[in-house]
Amino acid sequence: MKKTLTISAAAMAAVIALAGCSASSTPGSSMPGMVHSTGSAMPGSSAAADHNGSDTMFAQAMIPHHAQAVEMSDIILKKQGVDARITALATKIKAAQAPEIDKMTGWLGDWNEPTQAPGGHSMTGMMSGDDLTKLGAAQGTDAAMLFLSQMIAHHEGAVEMANAEVRSGKNAEAVMLAKDIAASQTGEIQDMKDLLALL
Repeated sequence: MKKTLTISAAAMAAVIALAGCSASSTPGSSMPGMVHSTGSAMPGSSAAADHNGSDTMFAQAMIPHHAQAVEMSDIILKKQGVDARITALATKIKAAQAPEIDKMTGWLGDWNEPTQAPGGHSMTGMMSGDDLTKLGAAQGTDAAMLFLSQMIAHHEGAVEMANAEVRSGKNAEAVMLAKDIAASQTGEIQDMKDLLALL
């Protein structure tokens, strides 16, 4: 009897686990692959083992790169008198990139990799402290134009990093995210250039 109960409990646990997986990977979900970032990946699973140095470098570099984009967006959103199209763009960038930071942080945990590279990575498109100070001090249209020009350069760096991951990465989820970043940010670069021409 005990054996039957144990099997039933195990079967129930399996059903619950499967239900959780299917719910986490529904079509249209903005967080594909989050089932792997809970830290519950079994040894030998794709989340734990199926990655290479390019995947690790991509996540370690893109996390602070995304964090700076969120910081730049926060700076412009705190200002008064900024064109509504600019604040809408900043809100969109924050909404897209903050969850991706969590996703990549989860992957590094699953891969038993540090969230920061020991020697750091050179990241194309990052703003300097002076750049951020200038953005913080600017007002109105000047702030909007500076934000756009800085974010265009920032996005171009992210697209370059993402394309490198697409070429060299091994982890399917990381490569998929890199493709999404390259596509979405390439579109945003064009949108920002169009907005800059109108200001």
